[in-house]
Amino acid sequence: MKLLLAVTGLITLLVTASCSAITLKLDPQIDLLVLDGRKISGSLLKGADSLELDRGQHQFLFRVEQLRDDRKDTSLRYQSVPMIVTFHAEAKTIAIRLPALVNKHDRHRFDRTLNFQLVDEHGKEISSIRDRLPANSDSDVENAMLIYNRDDKIASVPQFAQTTATAPAAQLTADLAWADQPEMPTIKRWFQRFDEATRQQFLNLVKMLRTS
Repeated sequence: MKLLLAVTGLITLLVTASCSAITLKLDPQIDLLVLDGRKISGSLLKGADSLELDRGQHQFLFRVEQLRDDRKDTSLRYQSVPMIVTFHAEAKTIAIRLPALVNKHDRHRFDRTLNFQLVDEHGKEISSIRDRLPANSDSDVENAMLIYNRDDKIASVPQFAQTTATAPAAQLTADLAWADQPEMPTIKRWFQRFDEATRQQFLNLVKMLRTS
């Protein structure tokens, strides 16, 4: 019970802080691979329709996937090239607006021109820099972005090339296993809304509470 009260208090503090943060809307077609130099865990994003970001500079690596289960018509299946977008965020919400991708011509043009838009809550386009992940990049997307940001490419952000000791995604999931208890039904739902840095901060605080 004491842990529940403490965790609830921490969640309240983090949610209050996140009210001034930026909400990244997640389109079901978009597979967010790396955020600010860190690989995004699919298990942590599962069921989430948004993420909370701090104001300031950000960088996404993502791809668009339209993978329908129709073996007779392969034209229904599409996976874009990995795309990089770097921008400075001050809006309340941000979303990646995709063009029509209904045929091969649309998809080829999208892969070639990166003609998506980054828009705010009013539909106004946010200034951004776009690029593709080089075709010969490491299959480890986090390491590939580390190399990309070190190589001073068009959309590079040097600060995201700095390596830090962060817990692997599997460890983060394990550290949150206690939140599956019946008396804590909303903890994971709120946890999914935080960015990676906030998640790690939250887990560190909970570990301190559990050992104190």
